[in-house]
Amino acid sequence: METKWLEDFVSLAETRSFSRSAQLRHVTQPAFSRRIQSLEAWAGTDLVDRSSYPTRLTPAGETLYDQSMEVLQALQSTRAMLRGHTSAAQDVIEFAVPHTLAFTFFPAWVSSLRETFGPIKSRLIALNVHDAVMRMVEGSCDLLIAYYHPSQPFQFDTDRYEMVSLGEEVVSPYVKPDSNGAPLFQLPGRVGHPLPYLGYAPGAYLGQMVELILKQSSTAIHFDRVYETDMAEGLKAMALEGHGIAFLPHSAVKKELRAKRLVSALPPNTKGLEITMDVRVYREKPVQKELPRGGAGIGRGAAAPKSSAQALWDYLLTQSTRK
Repeated sequence: METKWLEDFVSLAETRSFSRSAQLRHVTQPAFSRRIQSLEAWAGTDLVDRSSYPTRLTPAGETLYDQSMEVLQALQSTRAMLRGHTSAAQDVIEFAVPHTLAFTFFPAWVSSLRETFGPIKSRLIALNVHDAVMRMVEGSCDLLIAYYHPSQPFQFDTDRYEMVSLGEEVVSPYVKPDSNGAPLFQLPGRVGHPLPYLGYAPGAYLGQMVELILKQSSTAIHFDRVYETDMAEGLKAMALEGHGIAFLPHSAVKKELRAKRLVSALPPNTKGLEITMDVRVYREKPVQKELPRGGAGIGRGAAAPKSSAQALWDYLLTQSTRK
């Protein structure tokens, strides 16, 4: 039995909705249903009355709900105590960050913080977007930094999480220049002569953003996908070798653009083939007392934040209000 099954079950007990809980737990509804079924298989009995709407717990489910609350709260308290064993750990802020932001945005952002906020001790956990979000949901990091776009929003429960915008990121197509400084390949391509395309692997967040760019383009784009990976840095490396066009975050290519090792693949005066996203930082709201039964989230609340993480959050809030 996995702890996340209990968190899923508590969420379901409080929302009374499989679809809503699946959103809050950042999984598809079929995957969420399978996890509840796995918990029922472990318990050896039905926990949910699926014949009623909204969803209702069986008597066995009611019993497990009460026990799950105690178990999750005890685990959270134990984790907080373990983290408090060393004073050094209290100074380190743990960030969950998707790979692209970890390579591009994060280093420069920390440098700017040291100039304005002061030195910080940080631990970077670089993951794919889904796993980075799950780190936050499971309470395994202090802060989450991620891209945000209205077309692909994170279904964070605003009663449980809060966020601050750190800035914007523009994703555009880039390519290696030829010996004269002109792009080796330039959009939009032609029928019968598609352009070599370096794309993101299926499911990658930036890949979904590129799909939106192409879908909204008023001009037909002719591509031949010759390579794919789920990391922007991998696409940049291939673009630098002249293998094709890659859609990349501007922060990932600033140095290459200045050195003229990469150039825009857009024709002059072309618009609409790029997209702007927010860069946001999230955290779980501190809760000083147990959330009431029926409240939002999984009912356990967040432990008191580290003093260093709280100080940074207060600073980021102040900077946000000045913009």
